[in-house]
Amino acid sequence: MIKERGKSKERVGIVVSDKMDKTVVVKVDNMVKHAVYKKYIKRRVTYKAHDEQNACAAGDKVLIVETRPLSKDKRWRVREILEKNVIV
Repeated sequence: MIKERGKSKERVGIVVSDKMDKTVVVKVDNMVKHAVYKKYIKRRVTYKAHDEQNACAAGDKVLIVETRPLSKDKRWRVREILEKNVIV
């Protein structure tokens, strides 16, 4: 019997930096509702993601997926580039 793995987390974000070799820094924005005031607040998180072909450039919109630890900081992989150079 083959056991299936759980569904891995996916995030869509924008590449902030591509200066490292095979690594990109991805900024992910999401809206969170404040517990008391019920106002939506923009939260911003950055992830270091593995980019095997060095295909990503700064400003690209990418889909990243959670993976095993690849280094001290990298726990994400770039699955695909959704749009090239969103920021002009």
